Amino acid sequence: MTVASPLSDRRAFLGYFAGIGLGSTLFPGVLWAGVANGGEVNDAAIVAAAEIAGLTFSDDERKQMLSAMKAQPQTLATLRAVPLDNAVAPAIVFNPLPLNTEVPKGQSKAPVRSKITLREKKTVPANLEELCYEPVTVLSELLRTKKITSTALTKMYLARLRRLDEKLRCVVTFTEDRALRQAAEADSEIARGKYRGALHGIPWGAKDLFAVKGYPTTWGSAPFKEQQFNEDAVIVQRLDAAGAVLIAKLTLGELAQGDVWFGGRTNNPWKLDSGSSGSSAGPGSATAAGCVGFAIGTETLGSISSPSSTNGVTGLRPTFGRVPRTGAMALVWSMDKIGPMTRSVEDAALVFDALHGPDGRDLSCHAAPFSWDANAPLSKIRVGYFKSAFDSTTRHPLKEFDDAALEAIRKLGVSPIPVEIPDAPYNAMQLILEAEAGAAFDELTRSGRVKEMTQQGPGAWPNTFRKAHLIPAVDYINANRVRAIAIAKWAELFKSVDVIVTPTGAAGQLTATNLTGHPACIIPNGFRDGTPINVSLTFLGSLFGEANLLRVAHAYQQATGFHLRHPALV
Repeated sequence: MTVASPLSDRRAFLGYFAGIGLGSTLFPGVLWAGVANGGEVNDAAIVAAAEIAGLTFSDDERKQMLSAMKAQPQTLATLRAVPLDNAVAPAIVFNPLPLNTEVPKGQSKAPVRSKITLREKKTVPANLEELCYEPVTVLSELLRTKKITSTALTKMYLARLRRLDEKLRCVVTFTEDRALRQAAEADSEIARGKYRGALHGIPWGAKDLFAVKGYPTTWGSAPFKEQQFNEDAVIVQRLDAAGAVLIAKLTLGELAQGDVWFGGRTNNPWKLDSGSSGSSAGPGSATAAGCVGFAIGTETLGSISSPSSTNGVTGLRPTFGRVPRTGAMALVWSMDKIGPMTRSVEDAALVFDALHGPDGRDLSCHAAPFSWDANAPLSKIRVGYFKSAFDSTTRHPLKEFDDAALEAIRKLGVSPIPVEIPDAPYNAMQLILEAEAGAAFDELTRSGRVKEMTQQGPGAWPNTFRKAHLIPAVDYINANRVRAIAIAKWAELFKSVDVIVTPTGAAGQLTATNLTGHPACIIPNGFRDGTPINVSLTFLGSLFGEANLLRVAHAYQQATGFHLRHPALV
């Protein structure tokens, strides 16, 4: 004889879940949630949880389960008694490489800069703020040749950022004292002939999920407003070593989602009544507004791509495992990536050159060479394009930009090869993101402090974190197995091409490539109603193939020039 499902008696069913503190939430994993919250697990609960999970157990099987699960509350309590700082990564390390594939070997070489952008600026304007939109390639030459000082440039950007932040709301914390010390040191070194390279003396901004000693690292969220760390994030250390000057910690949507943080919404300099998108909201807004020389953002599922597209800047999302995340907020250990947001592709290459390589602490990080030549011939690079995305009628408002992009690529002497996004259930695999994010902020959820977060709607983190506790571990593991199949399919695709060009908004590409770990460069691709908002193009590369994708993106950018227009900010 079988017990009738509690789903047939809604009052009894809801009463059970209310009793264990879950209200009427109906998700797979409710049985474990009940145990975790101290509720009594009985036969009816097992039937209900099994039905929601799509399973059926016999009377005898349920009896065995009940007996075995009596120790479960104590097991979970023991595990939760162990303090888990956000910086503690799981023992399971994600590797985006498919079977029978190795990380490229060899030595990196310093980027070979473009013959065009190596030209020096002949005169320095009386008002230094007229240099605010110049790329790193120009600013670095002015600094190297001592036509300007880092101190003067830093003060200019600090003043501009303070003035415009009233409109943009892109700054969490200014690091002025630190910046002025760094700028003075850069000027002293350059005067003595000690030039560290293209980033020496260049002011920059960091997304406020990177630890900077002596300053708050808020993660954009009220529960962490006062949080400080005793060590700089590795990317901060590396940019310090390159001589770059950190002037501010820039906003992010709280806990790396969207453009709303505890101080409000970060705005788009092209359209101040609109948000800058996120979660690298501040880096996108500040870079587009000419308030920093460059910025550093992160991406888990669009957090560099989206604000780059929205603010009309150049974003580089490197291969997963290219840049160490030590000292950065962990959101999704198997998907988080760090990359530059700049005013040109060449700038992105110069900044990336200072960031990549293992640090010995982020176990997901690989040693792979990066050797970029801005003048390398395109004829040696096989370029593909997602044909269905460019043919899509659903992109009608942007179709003219898509068509023009393909024509511009052909004019570069490239014959793009039609390819398609490998078929896989990418959206379903997003439960990987939800499960890992829920684990990363488990304590925040259990403590109840999640209620202090600014956003509390159905799509906001508090609700996602709660749902994550109800994802079965078996489904999380199997989602990663499906992910392995998708990785193999993408590896097969990149046997025929080196770089793929796609509209940034092409259905599926963003989720797919963030799951598989492939690199991307996002650049502005035109103007609609006077702004570049969401008119962008993305260049995808093979794993560790940043050099090729940046070379093609650079050639396209130089031919089109969309990156040379800037917001009026009136």
